[in-house]
Amino acid sequence: MSANPTGPSVSSLPEGGKARRVYLQLLDGITRGTYPDGAVLPAEQKFAVELDVSRVTLRRALDALESEGLIDRRAGAGTRVRKPAQRPSMAADFTNLMPQVVQMGHETTVRLLSFSYGMPPAAVAEAMQMSQTSNVQTAVRLRLIEGQPFSHLTTYVPEHIAQNYSESELATSPLFRLLERSGVEVETADQSVSATLASPDVAGHLGLSVGAPLLMLNRVVRDAQGRGVEYLAALYRPDMFKLEMTLSRVGAGDARHWEPVVNPTRAEAAE
Repeated sequence: MSANPTGPSVSSLPEGGKARRVYLQLLDGITRGTYPDGAVLPAEQKFAVELDVSRVTLRRALDALESEGLIDRRAGAGTRVRKPAQRPSMAADFTNLMPQVVQMGHETTVRLLSFSYGMPPAAVAEAMQMSQTSNVQTAVRLRLIEGQPFSHLTTYVPEHIAQNYSESELATSPLFRLLERSGVEVETADQSVSATLASPDVAGHLGLSVGAPLLMLNRVVRDAQGRGVEYLAALYRPDMFKLEMTLSRVGAGDARHWEPVVNPTRAEAAE
């Protein structure tokens, strides 16, 4: 796991579908370097024609970019691209993600947003193979790097396990450590990675606009007997967190294919 500077966040989408499309198009160009630092954008009238939108629509998109400090507009000097603000970020090797989760707990800070007991959502109960009427501890936490939030974590833990640690401990200790201290022998995990959009509540905590893209990771952790001991629903800012994987070409002939390379040194260091 490593920390690297990266690009800007999406903080204020403009009103109107066309304006949002232009905003996202220009934001992507600035982030990728298509419009490098110091580049002067075309005059508004010409640029609007190139993008096939009205000048009013273009101005809405430019207003949003200017409010985020990504462009500098001066009368007589045109619109100039500014270097995106540098933000801390986390990168995790997908093949060694589980041990690195523990390491992340030591390299970042966490803020506990809510803590309660009750029945799990139907999808969580099904994934953990437990009764929907069973009680679980539900905790929502915000993980920060250098004081900036980059992930929104919701965990569900069976009540009989969760009662072995306190709310204050959950706010200061990695959940994996608390599960192990509770006598849980973590054996396997199933996880999936996809994408979603930020809801109003999540967007507010992560400092994003409603509808901003997020990386979504869902994981079910099981003990040695195959029982579900934790369900994690994690949402990450894609500008501050990424999953990496090294692949190796193996096999011969038609059977030649890609396989992930597990880095045992890195995994051991994280445990």
